[in-house]
Amino acid sequence: MPEFALIIVIVFAILLLILISSCVKIVPQAHAFIVERLGGYQGTWGVGIHLKMPLIDKIAKRVNLKEQVVDFPPQPVITKDNVTMKIDTVVFYQITDPKLYTYGVENPLVAIENLTATTLRNIIGDLELDETLTSREIINTKMRVTLDEATDPWGIKVTRVELKNIIPPAAIQDAMEKQMKAERERREAVTRAEGEKRAKVLSAEGEKESAILRAEAEKQSAILRAEAEKEKKIREAEGEAEAILKVQQAYADGIRMLKEAAPDDKVLKLKSLEAFEKAADGKATKILLPADLQGIASLATTFREVAGDK
Repeated sequence: MPEFALIIVIVFAILLLILISSCVKIVPQAHAFIVERLGGYQGTWGVGIHLKMPLIDKIAKRVNLKEQVVDFPPQPVITKDNVTMKIDTVVFYQITDPKLYTYGVENPLVAIENLTATTLRNIIGDLELDETLTSREIINTKMRVTLDEATDPWGIKVTRVELKNIIPPAAIQDAMEKQMKAERERREAVTRAEGEKRAKVLSAEGEKESAILRAEAEKQSAILRAEAEKEKKIREAEGEAEAILKVQQAYADGIRMLKEAAPDDKVLKLKSLEAFEKAADGKATKILLPADLQGIASLATTFREVAGDK
């Protein structure tokens, strides 16, 4: 009997420990727990350790507070000019109030999807096809504002809305592709024309620069030739002047030496005769004879006699 009582106590202690451990709850980061007591809202648990009343309290919902993204399938929409297309959207949202999120709407994601589809149809219905294809940012902004206001009572904040794909009808896609091809060919033609124009301009500029360089080279060459000719003439003139100067210097030295030798009249007359001989060297057309030619002749005879005696 005592052993049976001990077993009962142990089992009771184990059950008590299990019950106590089940009442201890840990809420992780970026999460929140909605606690109900006897079916009514009791409170919202944040991050940390919490204890609940056994058998009375229960965790009704675990809420993720991180920003989440949901990709909705393509929705058919009609533009203002009666073009039917399909558009799929991507919605980024975050739960800001776990209590409103739990009790505000039955199925929040389905509600957001339906609200997104109706909002998209309303916005696209006021736009034509071309505006729809070129106004993504405007559509995204309008949808975000509308969805954020509509989901605020549900404790949800829509942070961003993006149009993922815009799929027009096949016929319009073909027409758009042809238009894009024509526009691309036009841009390529314009680019080629601009390239050819630029090439011609560069070629003309190159020819102009080449002509300028040739003219400049010819000018420099002419200047150098003129300077060389000038330098040649200057050197020739300097040479002639130096030669004349040397001749005059030699003549002056001869006169000085003759003066220093103190020659007599006979030597002077002989020198005059030598000068007369050079003057009559076949080049002179007129010969001026000195007045004392007879004396010079007699002097020459005397020199010949002296030379004969020797």
